[in-house]
Amino acid sequence: MEAFVALLGFTLAAYSVVGNDSIQTLGTFLTSNEDKPWWLLWIFAGGIMAIVVTMGYLGMGEYLGGRGGDLTFGKYAGLFQDPGKPIDFPVISIWYVLPPLALLAITRLGIPVSTTFLVLTFFAPKALPKMLVKSLGGYGVAFLFAIFAFVVLSKLTERYFLKHPMQEGEGIMRSKRFWTVTQWLATGFLWSQWLTQDLVNILVYLGDPAEVELWKFIFALVVLVGMLGYIFYQRGGKIQKIVRVKTNTADIRSATFIDLFYGLVLLTFKFDTFGIGAKVPMSTTWVFLGMLAGREVALRFRLQELDRSKVWPMVLSDLGKATLGLVISVLLVVFLYVVEGRDLAALFA
Repeated sequence: MEAFVALLGFTLAAYSVVGNDSIQTLGTFLTSNEDKPWWLLWIFAGGIMAIVVTMGYLGMGEYLGGRGGDLTFGKYAGLFQDPGKPIDFPVISIWYVLPPLALLAITRLGIPVSTTFLVLTFFAPKALPKMLVKSLGGYGVAFLFAIFAFVVLSKLTERYFLKHPMQEGEGIMRSKRFWTVTQWLATGFLWSQWLTQDLVNILVYLGDPAEVELWKFIFALVVLVGMLGYIFYQRGGKIQKIVRVKTNTADIRSATFIDLFYGLVLLTFKFDTFGIGAKVPMSTTWVFLGMLAGREVALRFRLQELDRSKVWPMVLSDLGKATLGLVISVLLVVFLYVVEGRDLAALFA
């Protein structure tokens, strides 16, 4: 029964996480490539996913910041293990299906919640403070980095992009072929960084990622790539609206800078840059929203052509939606402790 619940939870989590978090990563890629067939975009993103997951399984995860034979690139150990102590993995019950179901329902409403908080807090509630500190740090770093980067670049790039649509054969700044290649490279870099951060949100249902049997690995890979294909077929679903309302994200040149900067921020947190712990999972949703918020602030205060009055309501709205996911996460964990008769005092100890 535990094995069945684990595989069911994994499948639901795969659809929910891919539908929510991956679209936040691949959203600009989808928006700026709407003229291309969905299956071509899926082959590109699915191929990178297959390579990254296989590298983790074959013991090459250390090349992407993890440990050998670890499908989660070290994040699993950072979630469950204190230094010098053995991993204490919980016994999975039917209640562990609740987080992906809740995430699935919220995603259908178009709300970008953090799957890191919603799923992982259920498994390791005592890791929530560390994940929260790291995620808030990620939001702040992305927000400030985006403001600085786009204040510097906006008049040189974004103003030009707004006034000069891309047309083939009119120099590099308006060459669709050049920017398509550049943006796909930037997206590939970002996508690989996201996978090493967020795969733990799905693969946690399979137990220790260093001890996954071959058939489970194949099952996991097929489900993950298949779910990604379905999301691409839907062109991102309702979460994609978060990206579409931002300034000029349909321009492949703007999308290139967003993807590159987002990937660089995630790369920064692959190391113990801020003393929080390199292996502690973090919410890429909050990093994503911080990046878009910082960009909007920079563009709307730097470019006179844009309406400044809408920027703060937009920023606060996105932040409020992400905070909703955190609140739901904590409530679900409390519910789990109540229905299973656990000691609530131990949860907050």
